[in-house]
Amino acid sequence: MDYEAYVEAFNEGDDAALVERWFAPDCVMYGATRTSRGQDELLAFLDWAHDGVREIVRPRRVMQQENRLFVDVDMDFICHAPRPDFPFGALMPSDILTVRFFVTYELDEQGLIRELCSMTWPAEQGVIKAPMLSGHAGGRAAYHAYAAAFSAGDIARAARYYTEDCTLRLPSVPPMRGRAAIQSFYEGMFRSVREHLTVHALMIDDHGIAVDCTSTFVAQADAPDFAVTPLKKGEAVAVRVFVIYGLHHGQIRTIDVARAGEAERVRVD
Repeated sequence: MDYEAYVEAFNEGDDAALVERWFAPDCVMYGATRTSRGQDELLAFLDWAHDGVREIVRPRRVMQQENRLFVDVDMDFICHAPRPDFPFGALMPSDILTVRFFVTYELDEQGLIRELCSMTWPAEQGVIKAPMLSGHAGGRAAYHAYAAAFSAGDIARAARYYTEDCTLRLPSVPPMRGRAAIQSFYEGMFRSVREHLTVHALMIDDHGIAVDCTSTFVAQADAPDFAVTPLKKGEAVAVRVFVIYGLHHGQIRTIDVARAGEAERVRVD
């Protein structure tokens, strides 16, 4: 079994393809609280576990003896939709929870996983944390989680992705410097106008992020002084923008936004 290839497939987030390619039809997964038998039960479990949450595998040590693998691994659970029922702890968009697992795999004659057994430590105990944002699959997933929190109006959570000295440059207002200033700006704005990010394209490495997205602004109350365009309650405008983020140790240090088109009136449900 090429475990590196398995990890890469797992981190793609396509559970159906993962189960079809890597697990035997009669596979069994034993966990602390449930047992899943066969590909259909396993896929149903993964669909439930990954509803609103991306799970990212980061192996610490992999040992193989014949058809057995023993793996010490950190799992990052990156939330992009509310999961108050998540088994390792309630999660909200942009939350990243890391859990250390010890997993054994038994392979069949074709090299497919016939049996998977896992045990865990308590969440965040004995883990090695990864950078929040990076070129790794987890860093990419974390950006989408950040965007989900921002779009939900939860700037307190989204601001955890900023460095203390983060600088924001927008086309319509003077530059803002410092996490506290940026958070205060959006807290005030979100009381009357919410902003939803629709990501069209994303490029990311360990040093920066380039995003092509549409910002849709929806008025929660009359906003005659809104910088983009005056809005009445219930009205919405959409603007295509390019955003460049500079990263420092996995957090956002600079944000530069440029308009790629004019604001257009849109209808929202």
